[in-house]
Amino acid sequence: MEITPIDLREIDKKCANIYEAIIVSSKKARQLNDDAKIEFNALVNTIPVAGADDESEDIDNPAQLKVSLEFEAREKPHINALNELLNGNIEYEYKNI
Repeated sequence: MEITPIDLREIDKKCANIYEAIIVSSKKARQLNDDAKIEFNALVNTIPVAGADDESEDIDNPAQLKVSLEFEAREKPHINALNELLNGNIEYEYKNI
């Protein structure tokens, strides 16, 4: 997997405060990750369990392996969140205290 740096000046152009932008993107990344976990668990629960009832044995389930590899190949949540921030797809506002 290739590491691509993101220029902080690009983020600074899109937002008034770079620190707030990073906090917003991190919260969005957590939200995306939680959604992905829910989707993954829902897909894994629909896969029938193959093999014996003995849990000490490691049995490979091809369907479960396929789902796991599919989710592993997806773009990571922090990259998606930063891209959404740079594209202007994330809106945020301050809470009134």
